[in-house]
Amino acid sequence: MSVSAVKTAPDQIKYIFDWRAYYTSHTMTPEQAVTLIQDGDRVVFGHAVGEPIIFQRTMARMAEKFHGVEVAHMVYLGSGEYLKPGMEEHFRHNALFVGGPARKAIAEHRADYTPAFFSDVPHMFRNGELPVDVFAFTCSTPDERGYVSIGLSCDYTWEGVKSAKTVIAEVNPNMPRTFGESFVHVSEIDAFIQSWEPLPESAPPNITEEDEKIGRYIADLVRDGDCLQLGIGAVPDAVLSFLGDKKNLGIHSEMISDGVLPLLERGIINGKCKQRDIGKVSVTFLMGTRKLYEYVDGNPMINMLPVDVCNNPAVICQNDNVVSINSCVEVDLQGQVCAEAIGLKQISGIGGQMDFVRGANLSKGGRSIIALHSTTRDGKTSKIVPILTTGAPVTTGRCDVNYIVTEFGVAQLRGQTLKERAKRLIAIAHPDFRPELAEEYAKRFGETLELN
Repeated sequence: MSVSAVKTAPDQIKYIFDWRAYYTSHTMTPEQAVTLIQDGDRVVFGHAVGEPIIFQRTMARMAEKFHGVEVAHMVYLGSGEYLKPGMEEHFRHNALFVGGPARKAIAEHRADYTPAFFSDVPHMFRNGELPVDVFAFTCSTPDERGYVSIGLSCDYTWEGVKSAKTVIAEVNPNMPRTFGESFVHVSEIDAFIQSWEPLPESAPPNITEEDEKIGRYIADLVRDGDCLQLGIGAVPDAVLSFLGDKKNLGIHSEMISDGVLPLLERGIINGKCKQRDIGKVSVTFLMGTRKLYEYVDGNPMINMLPVDVCNNPAVICQNDNVVSINSCVEVDLQGQVCAEAIGLKQISGIGGQMDFVRGANLSKGGRSIIALHSTTRDGKTSKIVPILTTGAPVTTGRCDVNYIVTEFGVAQLRGQTLKERAKRLIAIAHPDFRPELAEEYAKRFGETLELN
């Protein structure tokens, strides 16, 4: 049976044909797999912990064989050999989310950035806006029926497998087997390479005093039975550390990290009050330490969903009392939020912030929260500003923003006038910057603002 025949056959045929023979005959060395790339191809890597470590490393080592190859992906945790200076003749990175080694390459014009909602990426693969020639990702070893688990990164992997002309799987026994929409039959894959590399890990963040203050304010906005969306970093972990007295919390989130484990282990997060995926932790990818990876391995409570499902506001709002918690770079006095750049300098991406802000706002009893420190790390610049830095994109618009939280308090903006928004934001700005923000308020609204 040919590869194409297997790919288009009904599911039951997957049990009839000898998948083990297929798997063996399509297993090759990394060097052989890399030669499946053609000049001018768009190669898409699996996201985050789903990145193909050995494949990427081999591709970079064989760079002289390739010209004009585009490499696209979102968060990348590897060493990024193909991003190094001198590689651009062979590989040019198209970042769908800017992080790690990509920042320098983009700043030096050796790589590009494509703005995209995380939830839109599978659709862009499907409809030809971002067609995929080669998709390479890391998965688990096959089970007795020939299914591999895409493990920790469901997100756009599912659509990458379906849409790509050539699919390459880096089979790694360290990849957990997760439940949900996370299984792919070997017949859907064109080539397999073997890997025993340790999976990339993200160390827990250091939580500062300011993070703790923000975490307490946000925790006070969380009620028993709420369904949470939160990400990775000091503020989400600080929030989680103050939720020990809550009951029956749920999770429907773009991702989770180690910070949720204590609440899961104590049964505080149990999903009993959810209206969708009751009793499940619904996510599209996971990123953290080995402890998290071991926890989710074979755990039926973990429900992996493709990102165009997980991050769809129409799906998010099917749960009541959704609380979305995200961070940003700066907020202006209208309530416009930039979460991805410092002026024209791209440092991050849109990700799923807008999807979850809208999903939470549409949810019955929902609340969307955006958190930020009141100043930059050196304390010299306010992050609450009269006008966003020149060139900065608006990630979350003023009509969508709801709660803004700093270490100085909470400003609820949704439904408020521009004047009232400015007043509330100035009240949670750092005291050192309130006078100059008050001067802007007076110019803008023709009245003096009394500061506390």
